[in-house]
Amino acid sequence: MISAPRMVLVAVIAATASGCSSFKHRNQLADFNSAYQQGDYLAAAESMTPSAPIVGEESSENQTLELLHQAEAYRLSGDYDNAVAAYDQVEEGMKLLDTAGMVEKGMENGLAVLVNDSELDYEPMMSEAVLVNTYKALSFLYLGEGQNARIEFNRANDRTRRAVSFFGDEIAEQRKALEDGEAQETQAVNASLDSDGLTRAVEQHYGQTSVWSTYPEFIVPSATYLHGLYFLASGESGDLARAATSLGRVADMAPDNPTLAQDASLADDLASGVKRKSDLEPLVWVVYENGLGPVVEETRFDVPLLLFHGNTQAPAYTGIALPRYADRQAVGDDLSILLDGGEAHHPDAFSDMGKVVRTEMQTRFPAVLSRAVASAVVKAFLQNEASEQMGALGQLGSAWLTAATTQADLRSWQATPDHWEVARFDRPASGQLSLATSEGTLGELELPDWPFTLIYVKRPTALSPAEVSLVDLQGQEPGIHSSLGSRAPAKPAADSSDDASRDNLFTAGLDGLL
Repeated sequence: MISAPRMVLVAVIAATASGCSSFKHRNQLADFNSAYQQGDYLAAAESMTPSAPIVGEESSENQTLELLHQAEAYRLSGDYDNAVAAYDQVEEGMKLLDTAGMVEKGMENGLAVLVNDSELDYEPMMSEAVLVNTYKALSFLYLGEGQNARIEFNRANDRTRRAVSFFGDEIAEQRKALEDGEAQETQAVNASLDSDGLTRAVEQHYGQTSVWSTYPEFIVPSATYLHGLYFLASGESGDLARAATSLGRVADMAPDNPTLAQDASLADDLASGVKRKSDLEPLVWVVYENGLGPVVEETRFDVPLLLFHGNTQAPAYTGIALPRYADRQAVGDDLSILLDGGEAHHPDAFSDMGKVVRTEMQTRFPAVLSRAVASAVVKAFLQNEASEQMGALGQLGSAWLTAATTQADLRSWQATPDHWEVARFDRPASGQLSLATSEGTLGELELPDWPFTLIYVKRPTALSPAEVSLVDLQGQEPGIHSSLGSRAPAKPAADSSDDASRDNLFTAGLDGLL
């Protein structure tokens, strides 16, 4: 076992590097949010330029979070080529994380336990990975590259299908990491995790994950729905059965949404031959990404640990920090779609991003809690050994280190929406429609003469314009991008992650080092 003084030195060096990186990330994210929430997407993309040089077309896994933000900012600015390129680099980074060797993963996990989860390279949540492929598919559809869109929709669907085994693998990896630790520490972690006292403390301060509002299974309904729409519009053999499966699954998740029920019924009728595509009137779908998606906040509290000294078991209270996803807000003004003769449609909500991430976090929480407890146990043993070997100085230094590094990992992709809405109608005879809110008309759209048209709208805040993409769902024609509603004059936006305002002992401890 490494001596306590050496472990303290390693931890201090890692914590210092982590703190510098954390400060830089915090400032970078504040700049991104300020521009993004005002609708200045080119400035938002520029603010998230990866800090390390990118060699060729490969991205490093430690650039993944920056590239996620940059890619979606490019897509909203109408720069679909750069959006695809950045999303490609995100996928390359995810691939590097997936194929990292056992030694590399073991070292990284060891640092995460000694410091905190921020030492791990950012690995997107499964829901974020599904959206990466979905946004790439939409970008390819916009570019008129239907076959590339097909590949991305299939990847998104496959990630959804494999989610359960992915979550199981994460829990198994964490269990293996615990087994590979020191015997005393492993015994203490397992005993603490099994204790009623820890369970009560978590439920009191963090809540019961079993009562969260979640979906009955892991799904990103918007991604599965767009998968279904693409295959509904496709002319290839077998695609209608895929469409019926996806659209039926989403309709079951939101039984009160009339558009989803109509789409599932249409797909069933086309797949069974009851209806023929050639007999359909041209159809238009409006999918609306509304608001700002959830962000991670920190919950800190003390928990009882069961530590072992030889054959003696000694209870000890120490702090842990856990991540919790908090909702931000939707755009308050309802979207109206105004057609010929005063006909109006109002899209209905069907896919809640907060519910998606809570569904995923509910499954992954045992691994998150296990790492937090393991970190607390290791630091408790470190404090004891440092005190024995280094006296008062060791006790003081290790206590500072424990307080400074007990933090939750607050990194998350902050360009996701609060929720998605959808409406469907026949193409108006004039080919024209308007988008409006209670504040007035956002703008008018001229619809191309396509048999299956998707109007994809994203509006993060009421201060930002509605970014609108007209997309040929068959992927044969390039799309049209519009920005409807003028951008309000820029003014400071709050750091939505709340990272800058939290009481952080680490900040005080590193001020003199940076």
